[in-house]
Amino acid sequence: MRVVLDTNIVVSAFLSPGGKPAAILRLVLRGDIEICFSTAILAEYERVLCRSKFAGRIRQPAIVRFIEILYNTGVHIVAIPSHIDMPDETDRKFYDVAKTAGAALVTGNQRHYPDDRSVVSPADLLSQIG
Repeated sequence: MRVVLDTNIVVSAFLSPGGKPAAILRLVLRGDIEICFSTAILAEYERVLCRSKFAGRIRQPAIVRFIEILYNTGVHIVAIPSHIDMPDETDRKFYDVAKTAGAALVTGNQRHYPDDRSVVSPADLLSQIG
């Protein structure tokens, strides 16, 4: 199974290691599911995780290691741009990568995306996996 993780899922995984987003990230890091990304997505992960408000909660070496693992084990996708209306245009990069890769887009903000069966919550993805 292929996934694209919205940034809110990655941040939640770092901040709440016992939550559903962290469970998904562990599956990615173990190689049980395949993560797809673009250069823009990796840049956003790094930029958001390095925000000063997370400085005491997310350690810089963990961020660097996470980005390295994704870059080395994930699937880099050059997305085909969609022409669908987006409720939040800044999220288009995630949607387009997911559609191009045939991946599920996992997000905590489904309202930011078009009504699409491939856009799922963390709970939905975990129940699909079993």
